[in-house]
Amino acid sequence: MIYSTATVQVNPAGEAPLTRAQAWAGLVLKARDARLFLPPGLCTYCEVVEEGKAHIVREATIAGTDLREIIAFEPESKVTFFQATGPREGAIVNELFEDASGNLQLRFYCYTGLRGKEPNGPEEQAEQAQFDSDKGYKAALLSTLQRTRELLAQGKLSLPGAAQ
Repeated sequence: MIYSTATVQVNPAGEAPLTRAQAWAGLVLKARDARLFLPPGLCTYCEVVEEGKAHIVREATIAGTDLREIIAFEPESKVTFFQATGPREGAIVNELFEDASGNLQLRFYCYTGLRGKEPNGPEEQAEQAQFDSDKGYKAALLSTLQRTRELLAQGKLSLPGAAQ
């Protein structure tokens, strides 16, 4: 099994500040259309195919791999991704919270395995190393926040009400 976690400040010094509602709107938009947040060409398809009161189901092609994900929303708090099909099984979570000083934080954590691969085998060990590297999920969190700021500045970020 693969377990990884990373936490970043939502509003580090020198960055345009985001409110919790704005950061949440970015997370919801990323869940609905990953193409807006991933490097160009990495996600070539992303469509919501089912929508419920507190979840969506999306189909996507990311890095050439077709996925079907059930995405659950806990408003202004947590987005949880469950891969129904694709190479991984388990949960990937993005969570907004305040630290002990009241600063807004964004945390990623996951507990996943690779379908059809040996538990803790070489493939899972390589994925664990990637998740924990400087180019892993900490970088993805920072990129998500930066893209949220860009979309907000462009007037392309709708605030909740639209959030699940």
